[in-house]
Amino acid sequence: MNRTPTIGSTVLDRLHQLGVRHIFGIPGDYVLSLYQLIEASPITHIGTTREDCAGFAADAYARINGIGAVCVTYCVGGLNTVNAIACAYAERSPVVLLTGSPGLSERTRTPYMHHMVRDFSTQREVFERMTVAAVALEDPLTAEREMDRAFAALLRYRRPIYIEIPRDMVHTPLPHTGKPASIEDEPSDPAALAEAIGEVKAMLASARRPAMLVGAEVARFGLHDHLTRLVERLNIPIASTLLGKSVIREDHPLYVGVYGGLIGREEVQRFINDSDCLLILGSILSDVEDMDAQSPLMTEGRTIHATADRVAIKHHRYEAIRFQDFVRALVDAPLPACPSRTLPAQAATVTTSPAPDAPVTLQGLFGHLDSVLTENTMIIADVGESLFAAADLRVHRRFEFLSPAYYTSMGFAVPAALGASFAEPALRPIVLVGDGAFQMTGTELATCVRYGQSPIVIVLNNRGYSTEREILEGPFNDVHEWQYERLCDVIGGGVGSRVTTQREFERSLAAALADSSQVHLLNVLLNPADRSPGMVRLARRLGKKLSTDKP
Repeated sequence: MNRTPTIGSTVLDRLHQLGVRHIFGIPGDYVLSLYQLIEASPITHIGTTREDCAGFAADAYARINGIGAVCVTYCVGGLNTVNAIACAYAERSPVVLLTGSPGLSERTRTPYMHHMVRDFSTQREVFERMTVAAVALEDPLTAEREMDRAFAALLRYRRPIYIEIPRDMVHTPLPHTGKPASIEDEPSDPAALAEAIGEVKAMLASARRPAMLVGAEVARFGLHDHLTRLVERLNIPIASTLLGKSVIREDHPLYVGVYGGLIGREEVQRFINDSDCLLILGSILSDVEDMDAQSPLMTEGRTIHATADRVAIKHHRYEAIRFQDFVRALVDAPLPACPSRTLPAQAATVTTSPAPDAPVTLQGLFGHLDSVLTENTMIIADVGESLFAAADLRVHRRFEFLSPAYYTSMGFAVPAALGASFAEPALRPIVLVGDGAFQMTGTELATCVRYGQSPIVIVLNNRGYSTEREILEGPFNDVHEWQYERLCDVIGGGVGSRVTTQREFERSLAAALADSSQVHLLNVLLNPADRSPGMVRLARRLGKKLSTDKP
């Protein structure tokens, strides 16, 4: 017997159709009827400790799965997700924020409802600024068209959307239109696409030092295999942005390293900047990459820059070409192979291990961690030394490195491990998080225990905010000391370890890797003055940048 489609059930059907199998969130009275539908659907609800954690978990899930979803109540829940949705928007992660609101019939009787901020549309108006579509499904005659418009925008731009359903509209039947739902994006203009590919062919044919720079959008659109085929057919050296780290295997013979203006190695920076033709795929250019509109590569017309927003070749812009169509057309086009170039040497690894009883250091920790990573592990790095030191780790396959490397929001990593574990259960998350970031969202370890997830969480405990210390030292950068290893007792599961020496770190990590049945938390006590090579590079370049900004 076919059930009559309602506004709520149709939204959930669309989510499932697009690949959502888990939805993260916290219930509330304005969204309880929607939660009831979720329980009856093929989508599993994952309850989190905080709404922003639900947003970060859905973001990580989306980065691997291609789409993620979070469901929270009106305003007190929705507005708690603002930072996580902003991160997903900034870093091109296709997250659906599904929320309830006061019923339409209630609004006429009671103009002021609990959780309301200013008026009934305030929450939607807030999210209009950080989503590619924000819709309130208040009319059954237009609800299906509005939700499909939002889903089409998510697929087109791979950025978040906002869908609000008043609680008395969740079970409202939709009129039968007889037309199949369509949420596919419009195809590229064939003539524009052919012209763009012709321009690329001409540029590559005359180039002597071509290179490629790839970012996270390649992953968002599921174009990893296309990218690898293109790189190998063109014989073109490739670097990734920090946000795009692990878009291509880092043991690939044409991979040169992470390109990033503030933390990239000097030899990788020079190699990319010296290119006479740079093919940039799926990367926004920001201060993290240190390449902007005034870069010689850009001003001299030596770039081919394709993103979900547009394709720009030299000084020409093609607005009618979809990013994924452009990449696929490059793979299929008869482009010339590039001249072979001498590549920069790979980052040197630590060849001598620290003395076993020596105090644990960032160099010893990351040197050993780099040696034990496998194709079954995934690195999830929070902001600070967790990210800057991890930039030099060598990952083995795609989806193996997640971080908010552009938006740089602290508190991402622990909830992201939850989302990543559901999206790709075959990979074991190794979470790198500073003590300050852990204190923001570390409660999500309890959710990992609740659902049987087993991340390895390495708390880099240097008693404060190390990045800020490099910029401006002061007592405001200090963090209150926790006994992190004892938190497993509090949350009722997992194993905690206190680490002070290199031997203790290696033994604790080995025990954690050997035990995939539960959470492992390593409280690694570091010297607050200890710095990774990535942090040193960042501090030096940031210092130069700040000195030139002074009047």
